Amino acid sequence: MARIELWIVTVASGCSIGELADRLGREGLAVRELMEEIGCITGEADSATAERLRHIDGVEDIAPDIPFDLGSMDADTRR
Repeated sequence: MARIELWIVTVASGCSIGELADRLGREGLAVRELMEEIGCITGEADSATAERLRHIDGVEDIAPDIPFDLGSMDADTRR
């Protein structure tokens, strides 16, 4: 079974983010969030689907979303 990952799609300039999100959804991306201000869409898919989505008009880039943790703010961190 294919592993599902979180992806960040960069929307090409001049492309409607809503229309692209609809198209990506029909093509297999489980859309999670539209970030219109920065021209990005997040969603879940396996790597084969993500590779296929890369070739859709309006997709500037698609990259895995890499989680990170800044840790807690303790007294040593605030100095």
